[in-house]
Order: sequence, then structure tokens, then C-alpha cells
Amino acid sequence: MTDIRHEPIAPTRTERLAPGAEIDAHVHDDHQIVYAGRGVLSITTSAGSWVAPATRAIWVPAGTVHAHQAHGELDLHLVGLPEDENPLGLDAPTVLAVGSLLRELLLAHTRTPDDGSPRRARLRAVLLDELRASPQQALHLPWPTAPQLLTLCAILRANPADDRNLTALGRRVGVSDRTLSRLFKRDLGMTFPQWRTQLRLHRALVLLADDTPVTAVAHRCGWSSASAFIDVFRRTFGHTPGAHQSRDQAG
Repeated sequence: MTDIRHEPIAPTRTERLAPGAEIDAHVHDDHQIVYAGRGVLSITTSAGSWVAPATRAIWVPAGTVHAHQAHGELDLHLVGLPEDENPLGLDAPTVLAVGSLLRELLLAHTRTPDDGSPRRARLRAVLLDELRASPQQALHLPWPTAPQLLTLCAILRANPADDRNLTALGRRVGVSDRTLSRLFKRDLGMTFPQWRTQLRLHRALVLLADDTPVTAVAHRCGWSSASAFIDVFRRTFGHTPGAHQSRDQAG
């Protein structure tokens, strides 16, 4: 990331981004909670990317250089917290589940000005309580630093439907499957199948935000059938891809 913008304070606000719009690399001295009330948001750092539909929010710790990208029409809700106030105790970007109460609190908190009133303080206190109770979600797609993995991961990122196994991909990049398997665990903290599933889920969320039909999403992301895609999606997000699209449009 180049030309990094420094914003000392992470402002609390709401803004709307067009599909594909980006907020370039920047860094805050404060923590930030980023929530897409509509659309799908992705955040990228040097360590990888995190993706969040309307049922998820992303915690961005102070000092983290990051960029945002909108997928679909995006209603972006941003909550800034002072560096010395970390209700989650997290020092890395993390995806959090957003239930119905937390969603309404995020919307209300970011749509109303900070007037210093007791009511505003109570709203903020309940918001922080709900954040503390929010389950963390494994929706991080780490990006490798090991040179042997960079080419392989770039191939799959360009085409998540590529269904070659690690042996075949190893022949393509000139590295044994045993070495690659070891590097995935050491460099990315997950197995090759786990990483590929994360990649496909990230791409699926982006395609669904663009109103791509579910069957087409399954095909373009490498699932053998729409039913296989729906099963993985439901186990990850708690609802089907079709329900996800309906919920996103209603938001």
C-alpha cells in the first residue's frame, strides 16, 4: 500500500459508497468498528483481507493500515473508539457477528450526532456491551509472504473455480505438494483446503452483492453444485445465499 493517509481520529459517521468504490489505504490512531448495513464490505491489510456482509462487522485496531472496498451498494457505518478503550481486547482485524440488536445500535449510533447527552452515553454503553458479547467469525483470508505460495495463491485468486489439487498446483509452480502443505500451515495458519474455501466464500459474497444468481456463484467459485455451495454457505453464515441476497436488498 502506498500514499498512506493518516487520520488521527477514527470518526463516527455514516456514508454511502457506490459498487466498486474504494477508500484508499489509511491509518487511525483510534480503533474503528466498520459495518455495512447494506452491501458487502472488504478490508485489506498487508496480512490479508476480511469480508463482511450485513450480518457481520469488522473490528480494525488502532494503527492498522487498511483499505476499504464496496461490493454492491454499500451503506457504511463507522464507529471510532479511543486507543485506550478496547472492549474486545483485540489487536488484529476481526470479523464479528451482528445480531438484530447490535445492528440497530450501530445504525442509531452512527446516524445521530454526538451531542454529549446522557442518552447518547447510554446508547454507546449498550453498544459496547453488545460488542463484547458478539462472537468472532473466521472470515479472514490471509495472504502469504512465502515466495513459494505467492504464485499459487495468485492463480487461485484469479480463478477460484480452479479445482486442481495441491499436487497439480505444485507441479505448476515447481514446488512439491508436501512442501506447499507445510507452508500453508506455517505461513497462513490453515490447511490448503481451508484457505481455498475461505477464498471461495469471499468471492461468493462479492458476487452475491452484485446480484449474481446463486447457481452462477456456485459455478464461478468452484463448487461442484449449487446445493454443495448452499450447504457450505449456510454452515458459515447461518442462512442460505438466497436469504442473504434478500436480506441485503432489504437493508
